[in-house]
Order: sequence, then C-alpha cells, then structure tokens
Amino acid sequence: MSDQGISMLHGVLVEEEVQFTLVELSEACHADIGQVVALVEEGVLTPRGEDAPRWRFDGATLKRARTALRLARDLELGVAGAAVVLDLLDEIETLKAKLRRANLA
Repeated sequence: MSDQGISMLHGVLVEEEVQFTLVELSEACHADIGQVVALVEEGVLTPRGEDAPRWRFDGATLKRARTALRLARDLELGVAGAAVVLDLLDEIETLKAKLRRANLA
C-alpha cells in the first residue's frame, strides 16, 4: 500500500482565553517582533496593555495575525494593504452571517 494521495494536516487548537505576549505571538506566527508591532500600529491587532512589553493578545488574535502576515507575503502587500483586505474579509463574513440569519444563504 502506498502513501500517494494521502496528505496530513497538522494544527494546534488555541482557545480564545489563551493569552500571548508580544514575543510569544511573534514566535507562534513565525514573524519577527517588528512585523507584529507594525500590525498593532496599523490597527490590525488590538493588544491589551499599556506598552509593548506588557501587551497581551487573546487566542483569536493568533489567527488574525497569521492571516495578515500571509496576505502581506502572498499578495506582496504592505501592512496597510493587509489591513484593508482583512477589513473587507470581516465585512464579507458579517454580510454572510446576516444572510444566514435571514435564511437567504
């Protein structure tokens, strides 16, 4: 029996209650700290805490950060461009949810 056609998916389940420091989030995203700080400065990510050493990010932020970084890399966008695309994706999800609630989708 061969392994052709079989692919493995590997992932980690992160609960929303989990909190990341700036360093932990950058490591989880395989990004440097400067990239994560740029996402915060652009408003893509919203940490809790007064300054970078005390910032805390919830589990949902991990997905958003990874998505923003992937968009920036794959589409060769700057942080501002990735922020616009994320806003549009959020709006699409909001509209889809409204359609589902109205039983139109």
